[in-house]
Amino acid sequence: MKHLAIALLLATTPALAQTAPPATAIAANPDVQAAERLFSAWLEGQIAYRGLPGVAVGVVQDQQLVWSQGFGYADIAAKKPMTADTRFRIASNSKLFAAIAILQLREAGKLRLDDPVVKYLPWFTPKPAGPDDGPITVEQLLSHSSGLQREASDHWSSYNFPTEAELIKLMPDRQASFPPQTRWKYSNLAFAVAGLVVEKITGQRWADYVTANILKPLEMNATSIDKQDPGLATPYAVRTPEGTRRVMGFVDAKGMAAATGLSSNVNDLAKFIAAQFRRAPKAGGNNILSAGSWREALRVRSVDENWQSGSGLGFDHSRFKDRTYAGHGGGYPGNTTMTLAQIDDKVGVIVLTNTNDSNPSDIARQLMITVGEAVAKAAKPKATPAWDPAWARFAGRYRGGDDGVTQVVLLNQQLVLLGATAAAAETRSVLEPLGGGQFKLMAPTGGSSIGEVVRFEEKDGKITRMFLGDGWSTRIDGW
Repeated sequence: MKHLAIALLLATTPALAQTAPPATAIAANPDVQAAERLFSAWLEGQIAYRGLPGVAVGVVQDQQLVWSQGFGYADIAAKKPMTADTRFRIASNSKLFAAIAILQLREAGKLRLDDPVVKYLPWFTPKPAGPDDGPITVEQLLSHSSGLQREASDHWSSYNFPTEAELIKLMPDRQASFPPQTRWKYSNLAFAVAGLVVEKITGQRWADYVTANILKPLEMNATSIDKQDPGLATPYAVRTPEGTRRVMGFVDAKGMAAATGLSSNVNDLAKFIAAQFRRAPKAGGNNILSAGSWREALRVRSVDENWQSGSGLGFDHSRFKDRTYAGHGGGYPGNTTMTLAQIDDKVGVIVLTNTNDSNPSDIARQLMITVGEAVAKAAKPKATPAWDPAWARFAGRYRGGDDGVTQVVLLNQQLVLLGATAAAAETRSVLEPLGGGQFKLMAPTGGSSIGEVVRFEEKDGKITRMFLGDGWSTRIDGW
């Protein structure tokens, strides 16, 4: 009697390799150290040839700051070196804290994201872009889809930011540029309003709420809101054609604090990025949000017209080198900043500068694709079962119910799926070993049965079927 076996390969499960190395091993990894030298050499050249005052950088892997370094000066005249402790106005990175505050109130049942803003702020009556526009919601404020104007006044020219009372007074004269949910449109005004929603619901000043509910739980003790801090880097204006830079004064964000008012440093922002990689069923302690709220914050809500950038809730998303990063940039008089995180790899970078022409987004990208990628590779858990040469017998052609043929192709110790109608040979889906002769289908895109289990049926020593999720196809010898 013929025996039928669903191939769990009737073999012992291969031993699993080691899990992710500890932080000290990641920092000591030769490829990581080489990447640090490469990035440092590049940045030192940028500072020298562009005449930048100083830059502080950090690279985070999961829950630790793997590398930090200061370049140049926090104060040129005093020859004060830049360090990871140097503080900066982080500007629009403040918006991430505004979004988290709103999501905390949502978790507490005190608001809904689809609530009209006017429900909490009766004075919020901007003129609509068109006669049939619906009300602006809390979610639209946080996702840059409200259609509101970018600013509340001439504060980027005069450096005289409006107070909360002045914001309330000017609102009836503001007119939205687009109807809500029409397109991605950046708005500092929207985040200033979001901060006032927090104040209205909690009865606390914005700075007091953020300090108690975000900064203290994360032990971000060097972070403050609109305070003249002696630890701040000296802020410098852009370089003139003569090669000089003037020192800029302290600017109070006042009623715009939720959009741009925080000050921080590399060490504190590393704690903030680490919080983005933690997931807990409920918020509490240093889990400032639940896993569900982190998913809400990071889910893309609106995109720019080129689909290369957009927003979640507070968090900006950008695409480069075929990967998606979350974070934010910031610009303030004499300070420009950037944070980026690759959520899947649990790797983040921080770039803080004390001038306005340093282009921190470019520095952050260079940091990510050098040190960041080396750190991600060094930290990657090695829990995949070792390659078993017996798996080579799964390679072959399989015909589905519609007579379409899929090939399982043997590469170098790897099996991939390739459809007969694939447009290019590089179009492939990888069979990642799970152990016990089972595999997980993985691919760069999310179509088909991505993430589902692949297994094979064996009869009398011959492979007869391939099961993918709930479906199956039959092994064939030819086309």
